[in-house]
Amino acid sequence: MFAPADYLSLEHTAHPKLFENQNYIWDALKQIASYLQFRLKPAVLGELIGKPFISENVFIGRGTIVEQGAVLKGPAWIGENCQIRSGCYVRENVVVGNGVVMGNSCEFKNSIIFDDAQVPHFNYVGDSILGYHAHLGAGVILSNVKLDQGEIAVAAEQGDIATGLRKFGAIVGDRTEIGCNAVINPGAVIGRDCMIYPGVNFRGVLPSGSVIKLRQEVQVLERRKT
Repeated sequence: MFAPADYLSLEHTAHPKLFENQNYIWDALKQIASYLQFRLKPAVLGELIGKPFISENVFIGRGTIVEQGAVLKGPAWIGENCQIRSGCYVRENVVVGNGVVMGNSCEFKNSIIFDDAQVPHFNYVGDSILGYHAHLGAGVILSNVKLDQGEIAVAAEQGDIATGLRKFGAIVGDRTEIGCNAVINPGAVIGRDCMIYPGVNFRGVLPSGSVIKLRQEVQVLERRKT
């Protein structure tokens, strides 16, 4: 249960070693810093538009476009044919696949992003894993710290599973869609091919192929004339 292959297509990342010999899928988050320390070979092979900030601890693959106004602090490994748009902030320990969209006012930290994932507008991705072709709508937040700043547990059916992590956002499985302004609380594990509607506040474990809809009561009133 909670094995990487249950949520992610490992052929859609150039970094499957991050998931080797892991008891739980979220254990890969603990390996990112050391993985980049020993394997990252900084280089800029893509196209820069204007003068984005790129530190000396960043690799950028061929065909990737980095727009002016982006900040790549690193350490970070960005794959090929990605779009790094103006206003994107890539902090420490981020591993990104091929064909990924990283958009305006989006922040990334200690995360693994699989091929063809899309994070295009006003998103926070902290201490999280996004699967192949996952998509975050505008304003989606993957919250990574509890209010009491204690250890994060995964709320499984058999009981809470301690992760040993004080910072852990979410696992988002392959091809899952999360609608605009949804908030995913710390320690969420979301399966493949799920759909979470806009405005949902979710915590826990969501099985593959699930849909979550938010129901709200709306009143339409006649506006009083003054």
